[in-house]
Amino acid sequence: MEIIRMEKISKVYPGTVALDGVDFTLNKQEIVSLLGENGAGKTTLMKILYGMTAPSSGKIFYNGEPVRFRRPVDAIEKGICMVHQHFMLVPAFTVVENIIAGSEPGSNVFLDMKKARQEVVDLISKFHFNVDPDVKVEKLSVGEQQRVEILKVLYRKADVIILDEPTAVLTPHEVDDLFAVLRRLKDDGKSIIIITHKLKETKEIADRVVVLRDGHLIADNVDPSKASTKQFSEMMVGREVNLQARRPSKSIGDACLKVSNLSIEEDGKEKVKDVTFDIHHGEILGIAGVEGNGQTQLIEALTGLRKPRSMKLTLNGKEITGKSSDFIKAGIGHVPEDRLLMGLVKEMSVMDNMILGYHRESDFCKKNGLLLQKEISDYAEKLKDDFQVKASSIHSAVSSLSGGNQQKIIISRVFSREPKAIIVAHPTRGVDIGASEYIHEQLIELRNRGAAILLISADLDEVMALSDRILVLYEGQIVSESMPGELSEVEMGLLMTGGNYMVEEGKHHD
Repeated sequence: MEIIRMEKISKVYPGTVALDGVDFTLNKQEIVSLLGENGAGKTTLMKILYGMTAPSSGKIFYNGEPVRFRRPVDAIEKGICMVHQHFMLVPAFTVVENIIAGSEPGSNVFLDMKKARQEVVDLISKFHFNVDPDVKVEKLSVGEQQRVEILKVLYRKADVIILDEPTAVLTPHEVDDLFAVLRRLKDDGKSIIIITHKLKETKEIADRVVVLRDGHLIADNVDPSKASTKQFSEMMVGREVNLQARRPSKSIGDACLKVSNLSIEEDGKEKVKDVTFDIHHGEILGIAGVEGNGQTQLIEALTGLRKPRSMKLTLNGKEITGKSSDFIKAGIGHVPEDRLLMGLVKEMSVMDNMILGYHRESDFCKKNGLLLQKEISDYAEKLKDDFQVKASSIHSAVSSLSGGNQQKIIISRVFSREPKAIIVAHPTRGVDIGASEYIHEQLIELRNRGAAILLISADLDEVMALSDRILVLYEGQIVSESMPGELSEVEMGLLMTGGNYMVEEGKHHD
């Protein structure tokens, strides 16, 4: 039985047709996967359903009745809730406080906290969420925080739950836990929409798959058990894509980047504990780990953004110290983990972002500090073409681009300077399958030209496909070193969450 029907939904922005006459349906007790590249219109379609964006044309029906949601609270009142990719939780609040915020029970100004807590405890018990209701959210893992977000929508009596990229930062174990929760919610009568890029997970969890491409509906009734990941990628991109094929380095040279005795303290706690490793020319060294285990601090120390308690860092035998600009000059490139917070100035143009951090170099700037506008313009046009950045102009604001194209700007800026070593964090987070394939190719190409690459990613598939050697980081320490294929995805996932797998003569023991 149908619960949602969206008919001929169109959304036109100046110069862009985001959605062009798209139909979408959701049945009761169904899990639908909404697949598509960045810019395909998936999130726009769901924002229209959730009342965050008004359609240019089209109709929405809820339980057969026409509805018009002008703001999210209208959708929430009908029982439609959305869990966003970036969690909207207050770290200093407890689980219960986060869940009830905005919909507190009680009369007038008096909050019945006892009643609220009991309702939350009942929900946790009913759906086997395994979360402490009284712990502060800042103490929770990413997977636990996501469960709190789902508890928030259940507390608001949601019948339809929209999840935007729900597995982007989860380990394999946390993904399994999430899918178990979603199946229980479905059995309880809920209807679920998952916006995703991940084909393997789509096949595992979805009852039906809807595919969008360039704002058009490509398919709306695909049985995931009867379609291959190859067929899904062809529907999304228009051609075959393979992100899992390994392309090991054919020529690993001498050690390029050496890190010794790296220790970092933050707020009186040791976040990174005496970490030592090296990366060779022509090698991608992958670091796998659940976010919050010291990756951010490690990245900042290796790029000059943070002064560690102790560290010796050498590049081709020369010690590197100083500010981030000194690290860039020495030949260490950096693709940051949060592209909008650390990598781009979204109000600035594509052109200006393409030289950010390198703008004082002699090919962009005169000795008196004046920028060489013609040279910068020519350079940006070349990068736009070489790295296939989809933007109407190099003068367009970066904020007008999709996530994949924003990421390509950072990749183009760093890779085009031919760094000797490069620290790459989450290179394809929130990026569609076509752009992910392109970014992977660029990483492989840079490695094959002799660069030493440190790849830090929460996407275990990405680490396993790209790395020539893999370290696992847990609570600020390296707990494992292995070659690709030596450990299974399950074993790697256990190590990432503190499990104790030991490797002896090719055998794995608990």
